Amino acid sequence: MTILDGKKISNDIKDEITEVVAQMKANGEKTPHLAAVIVGEDGASLTYVGSKVRACARVGFESTLVQLPETITQQQLLAKIDELNNDPEIDGFIVQLPLPKHIDTQKVLLAVDPKKDVDGFHPENFGKLALDMETFIPATPYGIMELLRRYDINTSGKHTVVIGRSHIVGRPISILMSRKGQPGDSTVTLTHSRTNDLASFTKNADIVISALGVPNFLTADMVKQGAVIIDVGITRVPDNAVTKGYVITGDVDYQAVSEKASFITPVPGGVGPMTIAMLLQNTLLARQRSVH
Repeated sequence: MTILDGKKISNDIKDEITEVVAQMKANGEKTPHLAAVIVGEDGASLTYVGSKVRACARVGFESTLVQLPETITQQQLLAKIDELNNDPEIDGFIVQLPLPKHIDTQKVLLAVDPKKDVDGFHPENFGKLALDMETFIPATPYGIMELLRRYDINTSGKHTVVIGRSHIVGRPISILMSRKGQPGDSTVTLTHSRTNDLASFTKNADIVISALGVPNFLTADMVKQGAVIIDVGITRVPDNAVTKGYVITGDVDYQAVSEKASFITPVPGGVGPMTIAMLLQNTLLARQRSVH
């Protein structure tokens, strides 16, 4: 059994980006600049955005953190997005989700210029992804594909079962795994909370990608010997035995499933670090594309 070490691979990718950025600076070119918009004081969101800002510094990017109050109106937020769209200094930006309930998330994501949408959430980018056109791939699915590629996991002709149909992970990864090329060329079944007898699908899967957000959902009796297991789930489970008062748990019962898997991602340290690395990769792409 091989552990898919997202921490190591993400550091490799950051090192590669650092070299490219150093070369850009040496050539007198503009440094890639990522902005992050955060509304309100959600603890998890602040943590995520903080790690994105630190990652920018690590690879030599410029970064801007736009912190807005929870009480901001939709109109004011849209005006801020318009400002970022038209700021030539900003190559790409993200709007940290979730947004407060009084704001229409779809409207906000639609307002982002597709050329600066490094999260890959804009319908134009999602449509291009489905049509195999050059675009920004959402960072988490992009990270999964990169893990499979760098560990040289053969996906051609394999049966991939995706658990979860979110627009952020489930749907895009199901498209990517069925595309031509490596990784890809897989036969994909997309399952979700309404799938009858979900275990009957996972038991026959060569590759299982779980993005459900239910701790320890995928148990050893649900997977076959030698399966590749990608765990996207990240849930804080209360645990008074640890100082923080919680532990981070994935969708997969790691201890038991790892005994059957050929490859498996740990949580934390698997898909999570890859997400930030691929967001940086998308920002670099946005910078390079804006030159051409």
